[in-house]
Amino acid sequence: MKPMIAKFSTLVIASMAAFSMLQLASAEETDAELEQVRQKVGETFDLLGPEDVSRSPVDGWYTIHKGSIVAYISGDGRYLLQGDLIDLDLQVNLSENVRNETRRELMAGVADDQTIIFSPDEIKYSVSVFTDVDCTYCRRLHSQIDQYLAHGIEVRYLMYPRNGPASPAWSTAEDVWCSADRQNALTMAKMDRDFPTNSCDASIVQQHYVIGRDVGLSGTPAIVLEDGTLIGGYLAPDQLIATLENNAAN
Repeated sequence: MKPMIAKFSTLVIASMAAFSMLQLASAEETDAELEQVRQKVGETFDLLGPEDVSRSPVDGWYTIHKGSIVAYISGDGRYLLQGDLIDLDLQVNLSENVRNETRRELMAGVADDQTIIFSPDEIKYSVSVFTDVDCTYCRRLHSQIDQYLAHGIEVRYLMYPRNGPASPAWSTAEDVWCSADRQNALTMAKMDRDFPTNSCDASIVQQHYVIGRDVGLSGTPAIVLEDGTLIGGYLAPDQLIATLENNAAN
């Protein structure tokens, strides 16, 4: 019996070694394919680099991720797929999860002193709101700021003049930022009232605008939750607190 046991043990060890070698070879092949795909993407798209291509949850396909853009490319580099990848078993939008993570990282990189904050006494939730001083629904949201605060919602404002640097809203946003009392200046601006301002470095408006584009804004107001979830448009205070509570529960 002992020789048979020894022979069996030898076969098991040999099989495990062979399996490990196959796994290693498979990993090396996958790594090589990934590098080939990265090279193909770099040759095809000037603005994309190797860091923008990674493995996807689907075998034989790779994720291209730049800012709010998420796409997929086949392992041979021939086919490009634009659209959301959804796990039907889990009922999860995997592409949106990637975008959420990008937005979460972007917003985490914005310090409080780079925003205009309206904060309640007790903070339950914090949201970042991209706003345009001339936007009707932005003004409606801000007119209810006390109600958001009453729900324990902290509002961190970032400037996003939708019509760009040449617009009057851009100049107003710079004036708001250069005011000694930015909270009051923002409130007055949204009511078309004059407010005192100063000369200062208002490049923060440009920074906010770039972040907004990277976040993937299509309009204002745009609300970004702490986990990176993007809500495009206005939500009343009761709707927003319900959304935040539901998001936290899930």
